[in-house]
Amino acid sequence: MSSVHPESLLAEVAALPSLPGVYRYFDAQDQVLYVGKARNLKKRVSSYFQKDHGGTRIGHMVSKIRRMQTTVVRSEAEALLLENNLIKTLSPKFNILFRDDKSYPYLKMSGTGSPRGDQSQEGVKSEHYSRIAYYRGGVEKKHRYFGPYPSAWAVKETIQLLQKVFRLRTCEDTVFANRTRPCLLFQIKRCSGPCVGVISVDQYAHDVAQAEAFLRGETQSVLKAMEARMMAHADKLEFEMAAEVRNQMTALSRVLHQQSVDTVSDTDVDILAVKVQGGRACVNLAMVRGGRHLGDRPYFPTHVEDGHAIGGMALEDDVALHPQSLEVKVLEAFIAQHYLQIPVPPALITSEKVDAKVIEAISMQSGVKVSAVHNPREQRRAWLEMAEKNAAIQLARLLAEEGSQQARTRALVEALDLAPDDIDALRMECFDISHTSGEATQASCVVFQQHKMQNSEYRRYNIDGITPGDDYAAMRQVLLRRYGKVAEAMKSGEGDVKIRMPDVVLIDGGKGQVSMAREVFEGLGLDLSLIVGVEKGEGRKVGLEELVFADGREKVYLGKDSAALMLVAQIRDEAHRFAITGMRAQRAKVRVGGGRLEEIAGIGPKKRAKILQRFGGVRGVEDASVADLMSVDGISRELAESIYQALH
Repeated sequence: MSSVHPESLLAEVAALPSLPGVYRYFDAQDQVLYVGKARNLKKRVSSYFQKDHGGTRIGHMVSKIRRMQTTVVRSEAEALLLENNLIKTLSPKFNILFRDDKSYPYLKMSGTGSPRGDQSQEGVKSEHYSRIAYYRGGVEKKHRYFGPYPSAWAVKETIQLLQKVFRLRTCEDTVFANRTRPCLLFQIKRCSGPCVGVISVDQYAHDVAQAEAFLRGETQSVLKAMEARMMAHADKLEFEMAAEVRNQMTALSRVLHQQSVDTVSDTDVDILAVKVQGGRACVNLAMVRGGRHLGDRPYFPTHVEDGHAIGGMALEDDVALHPQSLEVKVLEAFIAQHYLQIPVPPALITSEKVDAKVIEAISMQSGVKVSAVHNPREQRRAWLEMAEKNAAIQLARLLAEEGSQQARTRALVEALDLAPDDIDALRMECFDISHTSGEATQASCVVFQQHKMQNSEYRRYNIDGITPGDDYAAMRQVLLRRYGKVAEAMKSGEGDVKIRMPDVVLIDGGKGQVSMAREVFEGLGLDLSLIVGVEKGEGRKVGLEELVFADGREKVYLGKDSAALMLVAQIRDEAHRFAITGMRAQRAKVRVGGGRLEEIAGIGPKKRAKILQRFGGVRGVEDASVADLMSVDGISRELAESIYQALH
């Protein structure tokens, strides 16, 4: 095995210290192959090169190694953290990898609380009445955030609950500042009407404090405080006020009963269940926050079998004595990678027993003492069983979808008479043009590979320098921009895997667009057989599409029930969707000049109406100077400059 590796690499391996650390392997193209950790770097890394691993996954990976990097750390826990930071950053080919999903949503509680000094309604501003809102993004210290929540639905459901029980406001500050009478939410008893002074600052602050206590899981103290308020109102013969508090208690008690938190001491818990089948895995994460079960979210790692085969090598004594199952390996990889950026709760409930070193590492990083239980009882057991069932359901759905997608890919390969070395690596790129009467023309390029759409590789191209509405010129421009550099690299012999040609170039259009694509490819010296056009059928009916080729082949009608046509339609529709959304965003940006009036700080509905009326629309506002904007009643120089900058 060592004969295929450079002498410099083997010398570097021989010189490694017997200390804990992290190692990275790279191939001839300098692409990272694998990231691993070791209690003893010299012993661990040497074992890869000291024996022949044959045709196994390990042998396949080791044969590709051409370069190595190592980092010495102080402990195995530090090595674990660094390993998973690098896995998230480098996305190695042979590690179990959990790709980042969208950031988690939070419930945001804005506002600074009661004002100092003047507490009359005239001295009260919107920030003195905290607002609850759905939030996703970076946090600011001046606001309070609760979560994370597994889904937007969970946040919105919580907001509805807080409106029903505590009647906190959800309106924007600009709306709040310009209200002269209560809105509909006040009428249906979902808001206490702070915008028009129906409730005092102190009373509202008390409701906010109780809402925050509820979100922290202090439900019993909230109920006791409500009961005390109800009795106090009753003693003062304020029976309507007492009835209002009673109704709040009833609504809150109903929710608590549904969540069964009266028998559970946990407030913040994550429940993790793993299921492995057919070479794929699912980790289902369920969240309990403030004693309330908020729902769950499935995660599907990549490189499951490769990562397990290589990472599970019996190279160290403890691994040899206690080999890890694939389920444990996947679950530990998820815990180590997931909690790098997500706050970790003090308790984890897991379907498999994970290594104590993993829990120690995330505790060290987060500063939170984390405990993990894999054989829970009572309510915790019910939570885990539910998570395990959901993991099995989600994995079964994924396998069914992937089986269907693989069948579609295979059908298209046969229909187009392709012969890829690896059907899993078949790459298709599809182009579409979108505009509105020539305005804001954009081209989209979407990518299909590994039997699914590769969203991270989508590209949009702003098209300019053409006659408005000339789709052929737009197609010429985007194809030249996309494949011009690829053709140059191929001619010079410097072709790179990253910029290789796809196996199929799908064009959303018939003979005209395909002819334009053929001209571009002929000029660049590229293979014409790659081009496939999707021509609308008679009456533009779905299912009657025909495939048009640039290399002289006859049209192909696949049939409306064809699996190949379903895949073509899926890719074509995705390209159209991506182009449409980009075009609309670009058009809005052009029309508004890069910003919207209502998003500018200090511009409320009234000032916005005055500005638009004065200049006859947003176009007129965009053409106005700072001096012109100052001529509008209520617009200061500072605000006029802010408007001008936002629109330019």
